[in-house]
Amino acid sequence: MIAPERLIRGDFIGIVAPAGPIKIENLKKAIPFFEKMGLHVKLGKHIEKVHGYLAGTDEQRLEDLHEMIADPAVKAIIFARGGYGTGRIADDIDYDLIKRNPKIYWGYSDITYLHTAIHQKTGLVTFHGPMPVSDIGKDDFDELSAIMFNQLFKPMTLVYNEKVSSLQTMVPGAAKGELVGGNLSLLASTLGTPYEIETKGKLLLLEDIGEEPYQVDGMLNQLKLAGMLDEVAGIMVGDFAEAESELDPTLTMEQVFFDYFSGLNCPVLAGFKIGHCFPHFAVPLGVRANLSTYTKTLQIEPGVKETSL
Repeated sequence: MIAPERLIRGDFIGIVAPAGPIKIENLKKAIPFFEKMGLHVKLGKHIEKVHGYLAGTDEQRLEDLHEMIADPAVKAIIFARGGYGTGRIADDIDYDLIKRNPKIYWGYSDITYLHTAIHQKTGLVTFHGPMPVSDIGKDDFDELSAIMFNQLFKPMTLVYNEKVSSLQTMVPGAAKGELVGGNLSLLASTLGTPYEIETKGKLLLLEDIGEEPYQVDGMLNQLKLAGMLDEVAGIMVGDFAEAESELDPTLTMEQVFFDYFSGLNCPVLAGFKIGHCFPHFAVPLGVRANLSTYTKTLQIEPGVKETSL
């Protein structure tokens, strides 16, 4: 495991869009948020490009990412939004460049593909958290989601408990392991690729948006048949937003989760406000964590380390 160095006031962060095209007005609203933290913002030169449902061509999006990675002044790369497109550039990313220049990577949703690929190719800790265009630049961005950025400025242990949200035990137990996962549909899309999610002995986080119960059923079935649930240490069910079914009759999302998780020999805890939701409890991926359904807590080790002198 490689932990990136913490941020300090005066650092530069880079914002790039490796997936869907941005709303520039939302980005402009988000920049002052970072400036109030004492950070300088550098934008990818292609960040306003539009290529269909992509934020520029694959070559343009990859160029922006590589330039931010190689720039020694940029201490963190914040992804502007999700959407679709990170899987298209995953095979052309210079992972040796990332390993030689370890820094903070922050985002979620379609960025799950990059979290998984970067960690498995380099061992670098990355961060699953709210993004400038899709979250920070919106009027309803909340205080807790904002506070979660503090974990980038000093090493801190995070504790998620029922003070944040109500949690429901699906399978009782306690487990320790490396925290991995993110967006379910993106994790399913890595199966059979060189970037396939590794779940053995891991604590697996799952969240999604706009997927009906039968669609979530299909993706969980894919994970199950691929053996991804066989030796998982534990599962945290995050937020599944906008999941209303158009089918009648239908199974509920809770019934789908029960079908796939109730027979597992590991703890499963649901109700985490992690994903496409406010508040959005941001977490580092690739660090050790402790999950207990008995205390209804998820304790997560720090994702950053002290700055080298």
